[in-house]
Amino acid sequence: MEADYIKAGNIAARALDIGKKLVKEDAFLIDVANAIEKEVFNKNAKLAFPVNISINHIAAHNTVMPDDARRFGSDDLVKLDIGVHINGFIADTATTIDLSKKNSELVIASKEALDAALKSAKPGIKVCEIGSIIHDKISSRGFSPIKNLSGHMLNQYKIHGEMTIPNYDNGDNRVLGEGMVIAIEPFATTGEGIVTEGKPSGIYRLEKRKPVRDINARKFIEVIEMGFKNLPFSKRSINLPMRDFALSLLEKEGIIFQYPQLIERSRNLVSQAEHTIIIKDRPIITTMLN
Repeated sequence: MEADYIKAGNIAARALDIGKKLVKEDAFLIDVANAIEKEVFNKNAKLAFPVNISINHIAAHNTVMPDDARRFGSDDLVKLDIGVHINGFIADTATTIDLSKKNSELVIASKEALDAALKSAKPGIKVCEIGSIIHDKISSRGFSPIKNLSGHMLNQYKIHGEMTIPNYDNGDNRVLGEGMVIAIEPFATTGEGIVTEGKPSGIYRLEKRKPVRDINARKFIEVIEMGFKNLPFSKRSINLPMRDFALSLLEKEGIIFQYPQLIERSRNLVSQAEHTIIIKDRPIITTMLN
């Protein structure tokens, strides 16, 4: 189990580094996503969720669509967030690229908060104490942490486990235990520090299993269960006839759930940094690039 977490983390770190180098003005978002996916698949790993490429005030849940023609702009603040799994054991990591070169302080704020939180993440620390560390680091640079986004425990085939890792002191006195695997992901913003739901993202997950009459929809359920289990997937992930119709039908029936984009409520800029860590007296940061 630990070996799979570590292997997934190594692959995620290298895939993120490849993607980061490709984020440039006028580059296509889909080319970046394809390059990240190619690296993951070539290493015999799988995506734990669709590659997220969230720009400016979009904090999370923006992914590329089939035949996506969007390009990066010169003023874009780009969050790359990727998840990789080996046998369901997940690595989750993210970074921010400032194409404008004007928001370095905001990028540093989330990275410094992550670095400080990682140093504190050992058995026995309260999760609210980690949140306090993140809040203090981000606010010391004059920005706000996003309070309704958080890090999370990672379980097999489950991205968000039973414990969250807040970006502020939320009063949660539960403690980290030996062997827990968590993702710590500070979000810093020039805005209010609250995200709200935006437009549909094109990212889905299997919500509940129940029979449907339509043969295409039944085929989609089989593909989703076989390929993704309970992990999120995107419209691009499934290349079957009648894709839009089947996904719409399954969503209407409550069989799949579509995530909304998450946007900063005041539509201000957001930066993100993230690593996955195995909690020990000498913690293992699985997604640290070696």
